Amino acid sequence: MLTGEFDKNNAILNIHSGAGGIDAQDWAGMLMRMYLRWCDQRSYQTEIVDLTAGDEAGIKSATILVKGASAYGYLQAESGVHRLVRLSPYDFNKRRHTSFAAIDVMPEIDDSVEVDIQSEDLRIDFYRASGAGGQHVNVTDSAVRITHKPTGIIVQCQNERSQHKNREIAMKLLRSRLHEKYRAEREAEISKQRSERLDIDFGSQIRSYVLHPYQRVKDLRTNVETGNVNAVLDGALDPFIEAYLKMKAHVSN
Repeated sequence: MLTGEFDKNNAILNIHSGAGGIDAQDWAGMLMRMYLRWCDQRSYQTEIVDLTAGDEAGIKSATILVKGASAYGYLQAESGVHRLVRLSPYDFNKRRHTSFAAIDVMPEIDDSVEVDIQSEDLRIDFYRASGAGGQHVNVTDSAVRITHKPTGIIVQCQNERSQHKNREIAMKLLRSRLHEKYRAEREAEISKQRSERLDIDFGSQIRSYVLHPYQRVKDLRTNVETGNVNAVLDGALDPFIEAYLKMKAHVSN
């Protein structure tokens, strides 16, 4: 199931809150906790390289570097839109709300993989980090934002105290983003010629988490489901990941 070119690589996990306002930002924060717990159970190392806090709760976005054997091979199963249905803790009338968050997973690409990046195509901005990290981080322009002008891709890192280190990590993120973009474009072209294909587009809703009026987590690609929602939110993702990888391997064959 893990025979892809980069399945053995580390992973770059991106989380973005979607429709649903504060509830969606809270949901994105719940997903970040879920993935960090899953990584901890596998003894994977994690590094939050960029984080934008929510307006009142949760997060608007986060980028997490996951280091460990086949981290990308497993986490690729999580790319897509995740839907939450629950009684909103932020609604005084206790009405049911539906929230969305998007997960995007890329392999970490090392220098042995050629990705054409021209210096003249980059705009590099330095700014003051806004997150936690100590007084030094908050009073110096140590954070780095890199814009790849031809594609419009923007990456940023504010986790490190050193501007140089933040730039190094941001360039690593950019290499992986560009490689993933070019790979997706190639696969999209190939898929047009296939009569049977597996829909793993970033915008597709892949999993539904229902907390009210009943409790159930169901993967809409594999139909794997469980009523133990709390266990899933605590990182019990292996049944969903393995079912997806088996389905993907079967389609490929």
